[in-house]
Amino acid sequence: MNTFADTPRAGAAQRIAPVVEQFLGGPPPVRIRMWDGSETGPEDAPTVHVRSRRALRRLLWQPGELGLAEAYITGDIDIADDLGDGLRAMRRASREQGLGLPRPRVADRLRAAGTALRLGAVGPRPPVPAARAGLSGALHSKARDRAAISHHYDLSNAFYSLLLDETMAYSCGYWTGTGPEYGPADAQRDKLELICRKLGLRPGARLLDIGCGWGSLTLHAAGRHGVRVTAVTLAREQAAYVRGQVAERGLEDLVEVHCRDYRDVPGLPDFRGGYDAVSTVEMGEHVGDAEYPAFTALLHSVLRPGGRALVQQMSRGSTAPGGGAFIESYIAPDMHMRPLGETVGLLEGAGLEVRDVESMREHYVLTVEAWHRTLEERWPQFTALVGEETARVWRLYLVGGALAFEERRMGVDQILSVRPGAEGSAGMPLTRHGWYEGLGRPAGRGGRAQDAAGPRTGAGR
Repeated sequence: MNTFADTPRAGAAQRIAPVVEQFLGGPPPVRIRMWDGSETGPEDAPTVHVRSRRALRRLLWQPGELGLAEAYITGDIDIADDLGDGLRAMRRASREQGLGLPRPRVADRLRAAGTALRLGAVGPRPPVPAARAGLSGALHSKARDRAAISHHYDLSNAFYSLLLDETMAYSCGYWTGTGPEYGPADAQRDKLELICRKLGLRPGARLLDIGCGWGSLTLHAAGRHGVRVTAVTLAREQAAYVRGQVAERGLEDLVEVHCRDYRDVPGLPDFRGGYDAVSTVEMGEHVGDAEYPAFTALLHSVLRPGGRALVQQMSRGSTAPGGGAFIESYIAPDMHMRPLGETVGLLEGAGLEVRDVESMREHYVLTVEAWHRTLEERWPQFTALVGEETARVWRLYLVGGALAFEERRMGVDQILSVRPGAEGSAGMPLTRHGWYEGLGRPAGRGGRAQDAAGPRTGAGR
């Protein structure tokens, strides 16, 4: 007995609908439009356009999140409406209806292959997009870590200059203002100033900035507060950029930039004597789970008694500590996140006293949405610079990232700790008074004086 899906008049959408329901465990939460114009699924839902038979081939060879992501990256699948709305619809269906990404059994895959065969979609494995990371070597060896960092941060300074605001800060901003006069650059400057205040930085103090990115914290601390900064990054493009900014701003007497692994920090020529403060802004996610205790021990060892450490770091539950298959393959290979409490425990286990923890999760939604707006507004420039596929990787990354913070699947926090003296003294103020005073005013309107050294430029993770 033939079903409707087997009749000659059935379109590709009707043929594929039973397979989709079988893999998801229920009806699709989105409208599906196939390459032949046929459609299935709820009419009032975001529309997923399957543009070619190759999309089905990708999902046969790589079922699950990665196969779907690669079909989107290559343009074999597209979202006819807003990508964020489409992802939200799928997430909502996953929560409310218990739907999930494919975890097919052998029999399911055979039935899916039969349908794909009838649709002319069976063939060799499609090529992997060029933007996918290909790492080798032992996990978190120095060589592999250098390659992982280079994959993401050495994409090019031109790319990040196009994506980020004038601060070049590639980390969560601190949104203390509202309205059209307050923008992403203001949020980043407020974040940098807040870090300096939490660290108690004063002229002549010594700061070690591990994972300095494009130098925003380094340049802010040196240019505004007269701090002597040792900046460390593993990304060559970043190191070259920061050195250029240091020279342009005349900060050579205050800033040293080193392109090296954080594990080589004890070998720095100015390591002796101890630092007054150490910062690591969204770099700890790249350290690795097994290596993190040694990392926190390093933070403790570089500080003099009474010295402060500030860690700004993303957090995530145990289900996807690396961020998921797409993030691990295309954005941040070998990244590891953990629940906030575990990071606090590791810092305390290293002998640091945690004094303040501030969640910034909602701030990251605003930050990532600002980056995404820039990406869409400058789309032709991005595609000309890095190609369509890489631009689509970043669109998926930014839209999905904002949604992850919005839905509390990811968090980000500033954790302030201190190395107590032998008698337990911390030298910390009794209150947080003064940390937030004057933040939230747009630059140039009396809120904050401009750096005498010139326009600010940035750091990141």
